[in-house]
Amino acid sequence: MTLNLVPFVSVDKMMKLVLRIGIERVLTDLAAEIETDFRRWPDFDKTPRVASHSDVGVIELMPTSDGETYGFKYVNGHPANMKQGLQTVTAFGLLADVATGYPLLLSEMTILTALRTAATSAMAARHLAPPGARVMAMIGNGAQAEFQALAFQAVCGVEAVRLYDIDPAATRKCAANLKGRGLEVVTCASPEEAILGAQIITTCTADKNYATILTDNMVGAGVHINAIGGDCPGKTELARDILLRSEIFVEYPPQTRIEGEIQQLAADHPVTELWQVMTGRAAGRRDAAQITLFDSVGFAIEDFSALRYVLAQAQKTGLYDNLDMIADPDDPRDLFGMVLRAAV
Repeated sequence: MTLNLVPFVSVDKMMKLVLRIGIERVLTDLAAEIETDFRRWPDFDKTPRVASHSDVGVIELMPTSDGETYGFKYVNGHPANMKQGLQTVTAFGLLADVATGYPLLLSEMTILTALRTAATSAMAARHLAPPGARVMAMIGNGAQAEFQALAFQAVCGVEAVRLYDIDPAATRKCAANLKGRGLEVVTCASPEEAILGAQIITTCTADKNYATILTDNMVGAGVHINAIGGDCPGKTELARDILLRSEIFVEYPPQTRIEGEIQQLAADHPVTELWQVMTGRAAGRRDAAQITLFDSVGFAIEDFSALRYVLAQAQKTGLYDNLDMIADPDDPRDLFGMVLRAAV
């Protein structure tokens, strides 16, 4: 790789990379990479993502840096896209060298975001879910669902997943994709049926509104809730009373208070940052009856970890293309002359 050629991981190369390594291995690797970076949380620049909201969705930039490498992700969320046969979420990301400002990697992140979101969910559950949890309810069976199920299987040892979606076709799709992967898959006709016997409940729905996917009476003592669908202002999935009964864990409070389930609560409602649990500065699950809630909206450090992992794997496998993205005149002061010489 030369300085003026930037490695680019396309959708095609990302799929080949994931399949060559193995989906389960990628998920466990990503969970480890993300946890490593969470354990050095104070090293990072942190800011809530920069969001441009519209009536139909949101477009966001998610930046961070550890002082040596800078990274950002561009991502959208447009729930109505699905009706047009389009993805609800698309994304791409970039890494750059802080010392020079030169890009180090440009990558698709639609697939990678699904992988890192699932890896983060499972990583959090490893610290918060009841010991020995083996059954997960997956409410919302869209584009994220299979990644979530496989991450919980690979990282947490989940053996059974109970599926429900308001659209039965989504549930059939998810069940078919998970067939033969070592999970017991149960399709359910209601969210109430899905949560029967589940120690972990994952909610992952797409509608941009204040929804009540789980009502207070549906959630009993001792469960872990992995709430990943509420990720912007005006979009939630859980009844407020559930939050009041739960010990709440978040990535970055200034962002989660705007976008997460806790936007329903007072601005000073106590929450625990997940990195503090990992480093022993705060307690995770304390007893068998406790309800733990990971109010996850996604944070830039997770994308940073995922992009660094992809860069390393792309370099090992050669599964990338080079992009001519950086002007490189012989004399750095003679950019105009470089343009003129291109005519020769």
